[in-house]
Amino acid sequence: MGEIRTELNLENDGDLFLHRLGKIEAEAIRRLTIDAMVGTDAVMLLLPQDAVEVLGLERVDRVIVTLANEQKIELEVAATLSVTICDRTMKTDCLVGPPRCEPLVGQILLERLDLLIDPVRRRISPRPESPYLPSLKLK
Repeated sequence: MGEIRTELNLENDGDLFLHRLGKIEAEAIRRLTIDAMVGTDAVMLLLPQDAVEVLGLERVDRVIVTLANEQKIELEVAATLSVTICDRTMKTDCLVGPPRCEPLVGQILLERLDLLIDPVRRRISPRPESPYLPSLKLK
């Protein structure tokens, strides 16, 4: 399977909350649009440190991450942001990678937003059975 990329629209969720309360104007919401690789083996969203700083996200935790080469490293977790992919939005936290590293979309976003990977067209899209809203299983 070739590399699959997608556009992410990111917003600081705290700013969105303050805007809903009327405390800040829409223009003050910290936003960023980035191109990211879809990682079929990745679990979480990984954003470069500089993107996390532009969004003004708070570092809330640390985790041990196993890389593709089986190396284990410690990364910070930042929260909370709103992520939109393929016109579907969710709130999540993210791993903080080194500055200018490759942004990476993991399985949590794909599952929660009910997005499928199309390896032939090398893109992701909403599941055809649920074109308007994500459809989740509770089995």
